[in-house]
Amino acid sequence: MASIFTKIINGDLPGHFLWRDDRAVAIMTIAPIKPGHCLVIPVEEVDHWDDVPPDLAAHLMHVAQKVAKGLKAVYSPKRVGVMVAGLEVPHTHLHLIPVDALTDLDFSLQKSAEAEELAAEAKKIRAALADMGCSEAECG
Repeated sequence: MASIFTKIINGDLPGHFLWRDDRAVAIMTIAPIKPGHCLVIPVEEVDHWDDVPPDLAAHLMHVAQKVAKGLKAVYSPKRVGVMVAGLEVPHTHLHLIPVDALTDLDFSLQKSAEAEELAAEAKKIRAALADMGCSEAECG
């Protein structure tokens, strides 16, 4: 059975995309810790991050670095944290979170976000990526 992320990638469920290429996507999470919290996900379903083939893992990190620069441009955080938890969906994904303190990396701070909120945040991040020479459909 396809993961919820595969259903979003395939267009069967809605998602607020920041990046899409043939190997990876970046989408807004529906339960952000902070504004801008997003996920970098391989198109290929791989349950455990340590089973991701090395070339795909490198590509995910490349996408995460690009998206992180967009997050920095929009939110001006001290850092963009990256985490791999892997408990909530059995499909590898990297959490990117604009942070100003270590305490910002606490999943107990997650709150459900409205679709309009996520769309507005995604639009700002995509604009920043476009300013860096990237677009939602082609970047990297």
